Amino acid sequence: MGRYRPPQPKASPYITAEGYEKLDAELKALWKRRAIVVKILSEAAAEGDRSENAEYIYRKKELREIDYRIRYLQKRLPDLKVVNTHPSNPQQVFFAAWVTLEDDNGDEKTNRIVGPDEFDVEKSYISMDSPVAKSLMRKYEGDEIEVISPKGKMSYSILEVRYDVLD
Repeated sequence: MGRYRPPQPKASPYITAEGYEKLDAELKALWKRRAIVVKILSEAAAEGDRSENAEYIYRKKELREIDYRIRYLQKRLPDLKVVNTHPSNPQQVFFAAWVTLEDDNGDEKTNRIVGPDEFDVEKSYISMDSPVAKSLMRKYEGDEIEVISPKGKMSYSILEVRYDVLD
């Protein structure tokens, strides 16, 4: 009997304009990288015995990974909806908002709610599909939220909501 895994739920189709441009640039760069890898692969294949040719084996694996990512991006990019407008109420949390939170210990952190294709921990971008972002949606400055995470139940106060770009 095989291990059945139910399909993953579809990720939200929303993305910021910057995120879309980044994914589109990645796709173009992958096509250029693929052409280089194919050339190197054909040179390695011409050397003879492929079973013991490390260069051939490595490049074949690299080509497979590039093709997988290209296929994913070609399917995903047409489905994405670029959101580049701000909501009518700038004190309410929606997509692309920068939200400053304070936890029970008084620690503050600022996160931006973005699409699942562009979340980045180093930039403090969180996916709109994450438990924190789901709890924040449609809330206002000054509201209290509770988030159920693997660490347990956590409480936060929303200190600030803004929609500008933070560098």
